[in-house]
Amino acid sequence: VLAFVEVKARASMEAAEWSLDRNRLRRVAAAAELLIPRFAKGAETIRIDVIQVAPGRWPRHLVDVWQG
Repeated sequence: VLAFVEVKARASMEAAEWSLDRNRLRRVAAAAELLIPRFAKGAETIRIDVIQVAPGRWPRHLVDVWQG
């Protein structure tokens, strides 16, 4: 698995949730497309994940958030 991970650290988990939108994911996907030839050797799965972080809370890991 090759995972490109966008990390969102905010003052609250709600703010971290709101900080990720479709336009931001498009930018991450565009960057991933440029890096795939370099890093995807042998990867059966390529995905974009998100980690949301807020003080006093466990990090939240969202798996495979981009379907194009």
